[in-house]
This record gives sequence, structure tokens and C-alpha cells, in this order.
Amino acid sequence: MDLRVTPYLFIAPFFILFAIFGLFPLLYTVWVSLHDWTLLGGNQGFNWFAHYTRLVQDAKFWNSLYNTFGIFVVAVVPQLLLAMYLADTLSRRIRAVNFFRMGLLLPYLTSIAAVAIVFSQLFGTQFGLINYVLGFFGIDPINWQAGRFSSWVAIAVMIDWRWTGYNALIYLAAMSAIPREIYEAAAIDGASRMRQFWQITIPMLRPTIIFTVIVSTIGQMQLFTEPVIFGDVAGGTQGQFQTTMMLIFEEAFRFNNYGYGSAIAWTLFMIIVVLSALNALLTSKIKGA
Repeated sequence: MDLRVTPYLFIAPFFILFAIFGLFPLLYTVWVSLHDWTLLGGNQGFNWFAHYTRLVQDAKFWNSLYNTFGIFVVAVVPQLLLAMYLADTLSRRIRAVNFFRMGLLLPYLTSIAAVAIVFSQLFGTQFGLINYVLGFFGIDPINWQAGRFSSWVAIAVMIDWRWTGYNALIYLAAMSAIPREIYEAAAIDGASRMRQFWQITIPMLRPTIIFTVIVSTIGQMQLFTEPVIFGDVAGGTQGQFQTTMMLIFEEAFRFNNYGYGSAIAWTLFMIIVVLSALNALLTSKIKGA
């Protein structure tokens, strides 16, 4: 009896807390999305799938989704490539390597709000340091918040500064597990450092690379803090950098439309599930190759 019951008692607290504070609110959001719901008035009536029908026709939703994917491409792709380069550099025998490895994690330890506030000042139009440096090269000041792509770049820099070192440490840990004998044999055969990187390091890091891509995709789809502090929850005057999470917050807490905000939240959840499934399918094909 002790061997059969005790393990369930040990794991029960987690599942009880998850059911109360995680699973129940998640499922309750489905119920809210099928109703006209406000903060003060509560349930205003059942409307079936009216919110989802409105969502398909809502230009603001498609704009937010476009911004979310756009910032993902601008931010995550360079981030993972730079993380891979830093990990490969720090895997070599250089002086004070442990100091530089610890330095990679410092941006991750910094508060997201603090990072966003500092970089918002750096990308200021009139007195920002970035425009000040660009002025030395004869480039006119850029209103980073006004343009769609310029705002994407500014937000992407915030994201990359915080997460590049984190991903680099993940890659570095995976690289340390690769047997050094493989590199020594390749060096004896005359393979250059670059050729070793592409033909040994990259293939053996495939599972780790796929893991970072999946985690980065999920995190990017929930992007909120950086663009909000960079501008506001509306994402600029024309919503040029409003992400889907910002739209959910705006609909629920600014316009007091909890039902429609819940519908957007569940649509975003399904998009993340589809992307994760595609990544899993890609993973299985790569492993089978």
C-alpha cells in the first residue's frame, strides 16, 4: 500500500495547484469566449461563435498576427545565428573563458521591464544614443516608433540582447558533449575550422537547435512586455508594432470586452499548437534523415 500510494501523494500538490490555477482558468476562458462578457457586468449572454466570426474579419487581429510573425523573423533568426557563433567561439581555448561565459547570462538576469525602458531611451527620436551615433555617418534621425520595420528592429534588438546569451549557453552545453576525438580526426584529415563547424558541429547539434527554435517560437508568439514599454498597448498610432498578446490585453482591459479577448487568446493558443506540431514533424523528418 505504501509503495502504491506514496508516489501519488508526492506528485499530487503540483497537479492540484495546476488544476486550480492553470487548467481551470484555461478551460473557463473557452466558456467566456462564447459569451458577451464584461468586467463589471459579467456574463451578458451566450453568443455562440460570434466572437470567432468577428475575429476572422477583424483587420486589427490580422495586423497583430502579421506584426508578431514579422518581429519573430527579424528577432529570432539573427538571435539563434549569433548565439551559435558565440557558443562556437567560447568553446575554444581562450583566456578568461569562464568570465565570458558568465557574462552571457547577465542580460537574462536583468528585468524585462528595465531592459525595455533602457532601450526605449536608446531608440529615442530626438535624444536617443542610436540616432546620435547614426548622425556621425550622415544619417538623419529615425523615428523608430513611427515605421513598421523600424519599430520591429528596435523591439528585436531588445529581445536579442536579452536572449542571445541564454541560447548561446544552451548551444555551448550541447557542444561540450561532442567528443573531441571527432574534431581531432577531422583536423588530421585537413578539415578547416569552418568545415568542422558545418559538417560536425551543426549536424550533432540538430536536436538542440530544434529545441531552441521551438522554445523561441512559443515565446515570440506571446511577446508583450518589450513592445508595450517601447510604445503603448495600441502598438503605435497605426498599430504598426502591436502584437497579438497586446491586442488581447487591449480588448479585455481597455475596451472591457473579455469575451472577444478570450476568443483571440484561444486562437493564438491554437496557432502555437499548430506551429509546435509543425516543428515536431520537422524534427521527426530531420532525425529520420
